Amino acid sequence: MPRFLIADDQPDVLEALRLLLKGEGFHAESAQSPAEVLDRLARSDFDCALIDLNYARDTTSGQEGLDLLSRIRELDDKLPVVVMTAWGSLDVAVEAMRRGARDFVQKPWDNARLLSILRTQTELANALRKGERLEAENQLLRRNVETRPLMIAESQAMQPVMDIISAVGPSHANVLITGENGTGKEVVARTLHALSTRSAKPLVTVNAGALSEGVFESELFGHTKGAFTDAKQDRVGRFELADGGTLFLDEIANVPLNLQTKLLRVLETGEFERVGSSKTRRVDARVFSATNADLHKEVAEGRFRQDLFFRLNTVEIRLPPLHERNEDIPVLAAHFLRSHAARYRKDLMSFDTSAHEALQTYSWPGNVRELDHAVERALLMARGEQITGVDLGLQRASGERDARRLEDMSLEEVESFLIRKALARYGGNVNQAADALGLSRSALYRRLQKYGL
Repeated sequence: MPRFLIADDQPDVLEALRLLLKGEGFHAESAQSPAEVLDRLARSDFDCALIDLNYARDTTSGQEGLDLLSRIRELDDKLPVVVMTAWGSLDVAVEAMRRGARDFVQKPWDNARLLSILRTQTELANALRKGERLEAENQLLRRNVETRPLMIAESQAMQPVMDIISAVGPSHANVLITGENGTGKEVVARTLHALSTRSAKPLVTVNAGALSEGVFESELFGHTKGAFTDAKQDRVGRFELADGGTLFLDEIANVPLNLQTKLLRVLETGEFERVGSSKTRRVDARVFSATNADLHKEVAEGRFRQDLFFRLNTVEIRLPPLHERNEDIPVLAAHFLRSHAARYRKDLMSFDTSAHEALQTYSWPGNVRELDHAVERALLMARGEQITGVDLGLQRASGERDARRLEDMSLEEVESFLIRKALARYGGNVNQAADALGLSRSALYRRLQKYGL
C-alpha cells in the first residue's frame, strides 16, 4: 500500500486529503508544520509527500514551504514532493520546481487531477528505487558471480553434513557453518540457499574478516549521502540487498564486539538504520554465518555475545577437514582439473600414480581450497601428458619433508612455507596460527587468499 505524507496547517484540509487518499486504498500520515514533516521523514519511509507552501509564519509568499522543500531534498533526494497553495503564482511554481518539486497543485484542487499526479509520481519514485537496488545488485554480482553450487561429498565423514543440509535447507532457520579454513563453508551456504524457498532471491555474501571496523556498518546497513567524507551518494547495504533472500556472513567471529549489538538487533527485529540516517528500515533476510573459530570459547572469554551466538546458531553444521575425508580427495581433484582445464583452454590431462599418491598422503593444512590451488598450479606447470607428483609440488610444500634451505627460497615461498607450517601445527586454526606468526587475523586471511590456502 503506497504511503503518503500530507502537510498543511489547516486540520480540515488534512482530513479532506486523508479521506480522499483512503478512498483510493492509500495510507496517509499528516503533519501541520515543517518541523513535524522533517521529523516524520527522519523516522519513516514514504512513497510521496504532498506539502502546502504556506504555514504559520506568513500566508502568501510560500517561502516557508520552499525552505521546507529544500530541506526535504537534502534529507531524501529521491522522495517525490508535490506542492500546493491557495496563493499560487507562476513565480512560486517555477521556484518550487527549481528546488526539486515534481508537480504543483493550486487550491482548491481537482480530486481526479490530484490523484493522477500522486499515482504518477509514486510509480516513478518506485521505479527509481528499484533501479537503484538493481544497480547495486548488479555491481555485487559482477564482483561475485553466482554459480549453482556443486557439493562433492562421497566420504562417510560428509554424510552427516549432507543429512543436515537436506533437512534444514528448505526451512527459514539461521545456520552456523563451522570448520577449518578452506573446508568449503561458502559452498555449503550456497547449497543451503539453492534448496530454500528463497532460492529465486539473491544470496549476498559478506566477508566480515576482511572488513575494517570503519566500513563495517556502511557495508552491512548502507549509508546516506554526506554521512561521511567519501559518501557522495546513497548506498544500499548488504542486508537490504538480501531482502527476501539470504545473507551469508563469513568469518563471523571477526565482528568487533561493539558492532555485534547492531547485528543482533537486525536479527531480532529485522530493523536497522543506514549510516547517517535515523530512519528505521525493515528487512526479511535469512542469515547463514561461518567461522573457523570456536565460538563457544569466544563467548566464554567475552569476545562474542552469547545472545548473538544463539541467534546465529539455530542449526550448526561442522565441516570436517580434508584429511578426514580421504575418499573425496580424488573426486575433488578431478573436478578441479576439469574446471581449470576449461578455464585455461588446455587439453584435459589426468593424474599419474605418483600424483595420486601425493594427493592421498599430503596433510592438506589448507583443506579443499589448498587442493584447488595445487591442482590449478600443477595444470599450468605440467609439461607431460599427465600431472605428476612433482608437478603438484606437495613434497616441497610439506614442512616435514622439505629438503630445500630457506635461503634458497624466494620471499613468497618462505612466507607460504611458514604459513603452511603454522596451520599444520595448530590443526588449521587461523587465530592460533596468526598469533604464532605475529600477524593480525585480517593480515593472515589476506595471505591465505594470496597463496590459495
